[in-house]
Amino acid sequence: MESLPEHARFNRAYWDEQASDWVAAGERNWAVDEPRWGIWGVPETDLRLLPGDMNGMDAIELGCGTGYVSGWMARRGARVVGVDISAEQLRTARRLAEQHRVEVTFVEASAEEVPCPDESFDFAISEYGAATWCDPHVWIPEAHRLLRPSGELVFMSNSTLSVVCSPDVGPAGERLERDYFPLHRLDWRQDGGGIEFNLPVSGWFRLLRDTGFEVVDFFEVQAPSGGDEVNFFVTGDWARRFPSEQGWRARKR
Repeated sequence: MESLPEHARFNRAYWDEQASDWVAAGERNWAVDEPRWGIWGVPETDLRLLPGDMNGMDAIELGCGTGYVSGWMARRGARVVGVDISAEQLRTARRLAEQHRVEVTFVEASAEEVPCPDESFDFAISEYGAATWCDPHVWIPEAHRLLRPSGELVFMSNSTLSVVCSPDVGPAGERLERDYFPLHRLDWRQDGGGIEFNLPVSGWFRLLRDTGFEVVDFFEVQAPSGGDEVNFFVTGDWARRFPSEQGWRARKR
């Protein structure tokens, strides 16, 4: 991985350093049978991001972190590969998979360059992994390469609106803080974060279409309750009024 671009090298070091802060959340998520998604813990019954029956499917999680989504898919019968750039995150993922007696193959790699053959998978997913931390102009074509014809890609991350309403330091507010149309690389290092990516909503549609995907669904998440406490990058009050998270379901043509 020595040829990694600058954002990937920084994010690898960032997540290696942050890994210990995510162990407890990983342990909680590995322990539940019903998936809950995103920063608000929206139940799977509401979003339905995973196929109900994954028996016989080959699935990959792109940017798996502590690996709980990979674990959920394996419990549904899939053969699963979890990919992450952080060795420390994968250390936790492997320990929890062994603890829960769930078989997942974990691979240390960037989701922008996955060491798996073309058309290896029926299903690919990213919850705040590649969907946030990788360049979409690179990882979306890579996901397309990895999927078999008619394979599905599902991903979820912070919304485009939350990004354009976020100042360089602090949570999203009620004013536009950055230009919408050129949205791409977002450097949050001065706020203690890493290097993230997002696109205008029309840019996501165009990229998916031009890569060879059919968009099956686009969804925006509303917080289940309000409140003025900051949850990662928004407050509950903000996220009751505006979408803090968004996601996509696409099928390879």
